[in-house]
Amino acid sequence: MKRILLVLTVSLLLAQVAQARHCWKKLGRCRTTCKDSEVFYLLCNDETKCCVNPKHVPVKTRSLPPTGSLE
Repeated sequence: MKRILLVLTVSLLLAQVAQARHCWKKLGRCRTTCKDSEVFYLLCNDETKCCVNPKHVPVKTRSLPPTGSLE
């Protein structure tokens, strides 16, 4: 009976540790190192990287100067 309790306790603790925290509107995960298919976007609260799929990262566009003569 004690072994069953020990196994249950250890498995519950491992399940808690294995859960990754979400970031960036739940589109990214907090990790120390991003996977090859992810990009680092911002920092999580515990200073790990928020790794996001590149298609979810907003692209900042530059505004172009108005066209016309500069006379």
